Amino acid sequence: YKFIRMEKIGLVTITYNSSDVIRDFLDSTLSQTFQNFVIYIIDNNSQDDTLEILKENTDSRIKLVQNKKNFGVARANNQGIELALKDNCTQVLIINNDVEFEKQLFDKMIKIQKDNNCSLVVPKMMYFDNPDYIWYAGSTFVKKKGFLPIHKGIKQKDTSQFDGVYPVEYAPTCCLLIKKEVFLDIGMMDERYFVYFDDTDFSYRVLRDGRHKLFFFSDIKFYHKVGSLTKSVEKEKKGEYRGDFFIKQNTRNHIYFLKKIGGIYAYLFILFLFFKNNLRFILNSNFRKNFHTWKLINKSYFEGLMM
Repeated sequence: YKFIRMEKIGLVTITYNSSDVIRDFLDSTLSQTFQNFVIYIIDNNSQDDTLEILKENTDSRIKLVQNKKNFGVARANNQGIELALKDNCTQVLIINNDVEFEKQLFDKMIKIQKDNNCSLVVPKMMYFDNPDYIWYAGSTFVKKKGFLPIHKGIKQKDTSQFDGVYPVEYAPTCCLLIKKEVFLDIGMMDERYFVYFDDTDFSYRVLRDGRHKLFFFSDIKFYHKVGSLTKSVEKEKKGEYRGDFFIKQNTRNHIYFLKKIGGIYAYLFILFLFFKNNLRFILNSNFRKNFHTWKLINKSYFEGLMM
């Protein structure tokens, strides 16, 4: 384990009204067996008690950046990554704060990296509210779904069906350990994505570049409070509906992502999505059936084309 001690991890986490989860996250982080890290907390203008809670903590490794407005996920992550690289961190761990995990997480991730000669490592993630069920167990890009990465094992009961250590194509930035060289070779997060698809885009660029391998491992206790920070669904008496913010970001960002991939297939898929989105609006009960929602779907589609 000597080689592990030479590493220095820069944790990058974004807070936005995170007062319900931030204490438990810091408890998990500060109790790690691996202790050579700095926590860069980028606050995107929280309006709750998040900042007060953060200021209670006197650990000198916590560095807080307070944004005066919500800059979105990609830009805030870049703020943290840049600080980590400037402070000579050899690794960057992009991590959500709506997660809790075991004391050996950082040690295990660095060991997986060394043992498999890879640059990026992602753990298996379980639902916090339903800890026997998988949220993420690796992922590949599915061309026929417009290059969307589909989580393996999502909502399946864990019966060790995804146990092991193996290469994967996509990792969510809920918890992703990245060697600093990756950013030097691939670049930073694309700040045109406010939220959603920023990690999809990053993983795809890593895959396409080919110099850096991404590995998944299952021997970990890691729990994600899924959906606790981004409100993608709005509950009403009549049912659950996709929120306007989710519709806008998801629709436009998928188009922009496909444009960046380029090629005949991606452009045909963009055209196909115009019809698919409108059909989904009519047939899918998760969308409110009103002019506002229909207009938002189509406006967001054309915004993606213009990005």
